[in-house]
Amino acid sequence: MGYETYLKDLLRPLGIYQMKEGSLSGEELSAAGRGLDSCAGALDRAEREGINATAEDEGLDRREALFARKNAAPTTELRREAIAALMRIDGDSFTLQAINDTIGGCGIPAQAIELEDRIRIVFPGLVGMPEESRRIEEIILDIIPAHLETEFYYRYLTWAECEAHGYTWAMVEAAGYTFLEFQMAV
Repeated sequence: MGYETYLKDLLRPLGIYQMKEGSLSGEELSAAGRGLDSCAGALDRAEREGINATAEDEGLDRREALFARKNAAPTTELRREAIAALMRIDGDSFTLQAINDTIGGCGIPAQAIELEDRIRIVFPGLVGMPEESRRIEEIILDIIPAHLETEFYYRYLTWAECEAHGYTWAMVEAAGYTFLEFQMAV
């Protein structure tokens, strides 16, 4: 129900307004109702875009503009998660757990693993290098403390896995794989 109907229903019992189509008072209420509908629509949009969990367009764009790098998230939901992760960064964000919570800001699920002399970044559920790998690496390197050596680990089919499954080149060629397709056939 729009505001025009609401105003007319509200004022009808008073009996002082002519509610007929084309009457001056009826048109006045219609104009006021259209104005209030427009304001309500603008307020709804401002509320939606003002909250990270519900933002869709302008709200996400404005938040992403706050950061040095734009995340590589391909969907609205992943953009929201990435922004939330980047907004959690503070002075206490340098434990391994905090880094793992924060690197979600790259827009693709990533995990930091502490090795003896470096940090390894792996991408669970992802095979090969994503299209946005350069941007993802830059974002993660901005998050991880500069004194830590960081390596990026992208998942491909290994020779050990091939041997364990008994793959031969004849089987690969018979399946019609290119070398890149075969590497990603994890």
